[in-house]
Amino acid sequence: MLTRNCLSLLLWVLFDGGLLTPLHPQPQEILEAQPRENVVPMPERRSSGQRVKRGWVWNQFFVLEEYMGSEPQYVGKLHSDLDKGVGTVKYTLSGDGAGTVFTIDETTGDIHAIRSLDREEKPFYTLRAQAVDVDTKKPLEPESEFIIKVQDINDNEPKFLDGPYVASVPEMSPVGAYVLQVKATDADDPTYGNSARVVYSILQGQPYFSIDPKTGVIRTALPNMDREVKEQYQVLIQAKDMGGQLGGLAGTTTVNITLTDVNDNPPRFPKSIFHLKVPETSHVGSAIGRIRAVDPDFGKNAEIEYNIVPGDGGNLFDITTDEYTQEGVIKLKKPLDFETKKAYTFKVEASNLHLDHRFHSVGPFKDTATVKINVLDMDEPPVFSKPMYTMEVYEDTPVGTIIGAVTAQDLDAGSSSVR
Repeated sequence: MLTRNCLSLLLWVLFDGGLLTPLHPQPQEILEAQPRENVVPMPERRSSGQRVKRGWVWNQFFVLEEYMGSEPQYVGKLHSDLDKGVGTVKYTLSGDGAGTVFTIDETTGDIHAIRSLDREEKPFYTLRAQAVDVDTKKPLEPESEFIIKVQDINDNEPKFLDGPYVASVPEMSPVGAYVLQVKATDADDPTYGNSARVVYSILQGQPYFSIDPKTGVIRTALPNMDREVKEQYQVLIQAKDMGGQLGGLAGTTTVNITLTDVNDNPPRFPKSIFHLKVPETSHVGSAIGRIRAVDPDFGKNAEIEYNIVPGDGGNLFDITTDEYTQEGVIKLKKPLDFETKKAYTFKVEASNLHLDHRFHSVGPFKDTATVKINVLDMDEPPVFSKPMYTMEVYEDTPVGTIIGAVTAQDLDAGSSSVR
């Protein structure tokens, strides 16, 4: 026979005739009841006609969940003071789980659980007991209701029902910036012991992030985390019950954190001078070359505006931004002439369109570079000295008479004579 544990209860009942006392408490009141005594004091001797107040001292038993013993688990004992131990009283059990989950010894009143119970499946059972006269088969008192409560053990690990998680936080955030709150659920009894008291910790993801052990709130733990250095982080979170003590059960989840971009980088030209070669025959409005400043930021934070710095050499050119490549496209505003001017030099400025005031201290969010354009000489046709000539000749002038002359010149360098 198994040793009866401290949660088992010997239940005694008082009634006018010494029988079981009926009780009909509400289930919630039953679950919240606290024991004072395990045994009801025996009634004092009374004179004829004196009534004794009936009542349970404690109206619930306890049984451990997940019991794995080889013998049925002892729950408690029902007894009437009319039972003198001579076999004249029979005890019956009815209600929730009677006969299938719990059995009673009709002679002794001993109650046993005949199968393993799961508190998370059903936390308590409401049963009714009665003492019956063996000979007359008549009840010695009305049925009395009582509770068998399934006592929790720590048999459920915390679970992250919403994991894995995805979160983001702006790069360069200060220490303590909020990222996300995770929550683990433990199916054990939160009102009993520490089986459902969960403590959170980080198994992977330090020193970049921290977690509040009680609330599960994740925050940044390092200042100035730079998206351009590392953008993605995978954080492994553990939830452990028993308040995190040794022997507690644990569950884990992952949190994938992305650093979102802020405009913390100015555009920079990769070189200080750009050389372009442009044919002198290029058409006005055509693109004659491209330059590019590099901005490691992303999206609108990397958008660049280009401008030609006013000064010598830039009045023949214009520059616009290619919205797809963020390159500066240089276009021709006026015709070029190699024989008039063979080279042009001017400066171009690149600046961000969307500034973040928090990073003004980094410096100006713009950069300049020099553009040098060499005009290429092209083989052009000779040019007449006048667009139109007017000559007069008398009629009947003999053939071969010179009546005038036209002149043309080839302006190309090293040109041959004009025919």
